[in-house]
Amino acid sequence: MSRKINLYLVEYAINALFRNRSKNIFIMVVFTLLTALLSSVFFITGSIKHELQSTVDALPQIVVQKIKAGRHYDIDTSVADEILNITGVSEALPRVWGYYYFENAGVNFSVMGIEQYAQQYKKSFDTVVNKFDFDELDSSKQMVVGEGVKKVMEKNYYNKYFNFIKPDGTFKQLSIAGTFKGDTKLESNDMILMSTENVREIFDIAENKATDIVVKVPNPEEITTIASKIKLLYPDSRVITSNDLQVSYQNIFDYKSGLFLALFTVALFTFFMIIYDKASGLSSEEKREIGILKAIGWRVDNVLKEKFYEAFIISFLAFLVGTLLAFAFVYLFRAPLLREIFVGYSQLKTSFELPFVFDIQTLFLVFFLSVPIYIAATIIPSWRAATLEVDEVIR
Repeated sequence: MSRKINLYLVEYAINALFRNRSKNIFIMVVFTLLTALLSSVFFITGSIKHELQSTVDALPQIVVQKIKAGRHYDIDTSVADEILNITGVSEALPRVWGYYYFENAGVNFSVMGIEQYAQQYKKSFDTVVNKFDFDELDSSKQMVVGEGVKKVMEKNYYNKYFNFIKPDGTFKQLSIAGTFKGDTKLESNDMILMSTENVREIFDIAENKATDIVVKVPNPEEITTIASKIKLLYPDSRVITSNDLQVSYQNIFDYKSGLFLALFTVALFTFFMIIYDKASGLSSEEKREIGILKAIGWRVDNVLKEKFYEAFIISFLAFLVGTLLAFAFVYLFRAPLLREIFVGYSQLKTSFELPFVFDIQTLFLVFFLSVPIYIAATIIPSWRAATLEVDEVIR
């Protein structure tokens, strides 16, 4: 078979597709929807995996929490100085923060305390501190909010300020000084940054207390060892490492992936039903057409080329349209319904946009799961019919 494209065969293949337009349109529509479904699932999982991994990479290496009766309590800030004496620890920073439930919107905000001249445990916080003076924000009763928080507040008519309800029932009003963009969508989605003193007032945290302590270890190989030493020093504490968080996130994602597997299986089953129907044999009209073509002088390779062009046009157009629909569904329309399988539905979180992650391997996977298989399912029965005698095929 010559590798040169025969434009006359391509034209004949296009005309052949139009002659059986109802059948081919049905196949292409189903093929497109299946490709869109598979691509959407792959795009969603790829985006969420990327976001979770980025979030884990941005988290502290070790977090130390005070536990009493199985619940999280404020920890003494003096513990940070004692942890800093452990060999291998470069930083031990008390954090003052908490979750604030905004009842009107039914979401939780992460309120984080920032000290202007203290060491920040995240690079994104360094960027915010360089842009805003938190000592000045403290005196002027202002705060910096994430982009997702800003949207939620504006929907509830808090355009310039927000009223926090303190534990004693009184209000703490803070103006919005600006917004910030975190390292990940999840970070800037629900976080509010303000001075540590304001956070202590909102959550009623004493001066000598902190929510937890973050520990930095220069040598990642020593994280587990240092975490064990901290646990021995403070048996009543919970010591969480970044590896623990990564395993926890992966377990949650693996559980959600079970639903993905069900969708994937259904989609593949439907696709292979079409392939089976296509590969089981040609219709009598298709066999008669091949016989007539051979009778007027077409060779076997001409028939196979023409059938290849037919199959390629249908499968590639379905793949292309399905992939474009998946891109629009996931990244423009934010994958309604399907995204909730992986993200989960909760009234206690703000919504976030899936980050755009272009994975060429995913596109190749969907392509090779669809286009070559459909082409093979079309050519094989055509080859069987084309190798028979003309009178036998026509009969």
